[in-house]
Amino acid sequence: MKCCKALAFVVCLVVLCLLVMPTAMADDWNRETVVTFSGPVEVPGVGAQILPAGTYVFKIFDSLSDRHIVQIFNQDKTHVFTTILAIPNYRLHTTDKTVITFRERPAGQPEALRAWFYPGREWGEEFVYAKPRAVQLAKEVNEPVLATPIELATAPLEALKTAPVEAVAPTGEPVEVAKLVEAPPLASQALPKTASSMPLIGVIGLLSLGAGFALSFSKRAA
Repeated sequence: MKCCKALAFVVCLVVLCLLVMPTAMADDWNRETVVTFSGPVEVPGVGAQILPAGTYVFKIFDSLSDRHIVQIFNQDKTHVFTTILAIPNYRLHTTDKTVITFRERPAGQPEALRAWFYPGREWGEEFVYAKPRAVQLAKEVNEPVLATPIELATAPLEALKTAPVEAVAPTGEPVEVAKLVEAPPLASQALPKTASSMPLIGVIGLLSLGAGFALSFSKRAA
């Protein structure tokens, strides 16, 4: 009887782990993040697309070796405001909080979204603007801006995976993308894993622990 109870306990433990694992793995892969802006913010989209002050959800839609596709939703994730092409960029120091950086604009104008760093990660997302807007923005902020010749708001998602990316200077001339972002090391050029192996290791550990309990109970019952 005790042996049956122990086995039932192990089964319940495994089921619980399997239910929790997909959520943890999904959050790690898509980096879903809730962001609240205290004022209006410009984001890549049609022309100068402005999001009013409010709460939004950032998520990775697709993750490739040299770029990511990011979507910005409303708070309840029922509407996509924009789908953005982003290039991995490096920061020296990680933090345990989400970091959003902006390009400073003249007084009275909304700040322009520049990059998003997920907690605990060295590599973040440097956002790419449609080229006509990137040229204007580079002049306004007096620094290079990442650009793509395709129209981000109307391009199919598949097009973002191969869209050319360049950087434009305040003069409108092209500059090397490497001057804005640091390329990921060769070790990270392969397609990213869709999930960490840590949850699996945890399950194996819990199974071993449960098996130990089961054996202990069965010996006592014998």
